Amino acid sequence: MIRKLESIFTLTDDERQALETLPMQPATLKDHQDIVREGDRPSRSCLILSGFTATYKVTTVGKRQIVSFGIAGDIPDLQSLHLKVLDVSIATLTQCRVGFIKHEDLRDICTRHPRIAAAFWRETLIEGAIFREWVTNVGRREAYNRLAHVLCELLVRLRAVGLVEGHACDLPITQGEFADALGITPVHVNRVLQQMRAEGLIELKGDRLNIPDWEKLKQVGEFDPNYLHLESDRAAA
Repeated sequence: MIRKLESIFTLTDDERQALETLPMQPATLKDHQDIVREGDRPSRSCLILSGFTATYKVTTVGKRQIVSFGIAGDIPDLQSLHLKVLDVSIATLTQCRVGFIKHEDLRDICTRHPRIAAAFWRETLIEGAIFREWVTNVGRREAYNRLAHVLCELLVRLRAVGLVEGHACDLPITQGEFADALGITPVHVNRVLQQMRAEGLIELKGDRLNIPDWEKLKQVGEFDPNYLHLESDRAAA
């Protein structure tokens, strides 16, 4: 969490120490398990310590739309600190190690350290920017460009928390999950991935993604990392 916040906000030593001693209840969750559901009224928020999650909505006929992916360092339901009823659901995609933080403890640290409250506020504003970018991505780009854009975003976000080597990272997201995020079918995702491989844009070995031509993938995805509002430009390099 500290590394994630420091990618978007400069913390002091006192603020880091306060965050390090923030009470939380650790838990290991299995894959494809709901953490919170739309309509819940949670009294705590969930910090992702490891693994991947998805924030999603479901239509009345049961179709799922993933609206963002969560990675280590994220608190995907931080908005529940101020919004009493959740309007989204959040589920694990992989086995996840998480830390549940009571809202009363989050309010306390924000009262004692107003700049931490500002950091959390900035984090939720950036989540809003990511949602806007995803609306544009799904609504106005072709499937090939959509997937390129999401792959670029994930690599940059993972690099910001130290989970990337060069232009390679672990990415255990299935084709079906990408399909739910991009508004296309798993078969279409498979065709797009095959095309990207054939053109030398990506290499996939199991859950390991490598991007041999980063500049080309950014160009295909029309990817500009400005909406992630990172403090350092190195994460997007």
